[in-house]
Amino acid sequence: MHTWIKNLTGLLNLFLQSHCPLCQRATSQEFCQNCTRQLQKCQRQDPISLWQEPIPVFGWGEYGGPVKRAIAAMKYENQPQIARPLGHWLGEAWLLNSPRQDSKPVVVPIPLHPSKQKQRKYNQAALIAQSFCEITGLKLKLNGLARVRETEAQFGLSVSKREKNLVNAFAVGQEFHHRPPNVPVLLVDDIYTTGATARSAVETLRQYGIVVLGLVAVATAVKDG
Repeated sequence: MHTWIKNLTGLLNLFLQSHCPLCQRATSQEFCQNCTRQLQKCQRQDPISLWQEPIPVFGWGEYGGPVKRAIAAMKYENQPQIARPLGHWLGEAWLLNSPRQDSKPVVVPIPLHPSKQKQRKYNQAALIAQSFCEITGLKLKLNGLARVRETEAQFGLSVSKREKNLVNAFAVGQEFHHRPPNVPVLLVDDIYTTGATARSAVETLRQYGIVVLGLVAVATAVKDG
């Protein structure tokens, strides 16, 4: 009897295994053990090195190598499950290193334009934010911010073109229209590079009188100072 149960358990485990999106090895987790180790080696030693005005930024990892590959797979290869471990790691880092332990902000993901979200079927920033909130216990407001203008992809644009590309791209979302939050907002995104997206989002919220604590991102392309 015990042998039968053991064999059945082994068969079920084999059946439930999928392939690691980064290396295609069989795994029962989002990543195989090897890729998990490689990703965690990319964690920043000082995640609050960019936590400074005008837009404080908290970054979990360096944007390059396996982290860059994981984010690309999540966004462009229909691998939304990747957001779960990335959001969890970001949340764990925030709990350990948060520069504002006294603050309990509401979490708002950077939104996609509805047409882009329909095409991709999900917003990776929203999925990361959900996992981040699972770990931190912070409240999530999925519709605190809306993307009201479809913009060109930021990748490959110069800094000045990125800024122009995002003019009037955001609006305050339906959750905050009639009742702005009485606590600060913490924005969540997958990547922080030049800061053009963050600046546009923060400006939109601040014009509405909403206090923005800062932005947390899975990866930043800015090196530690």
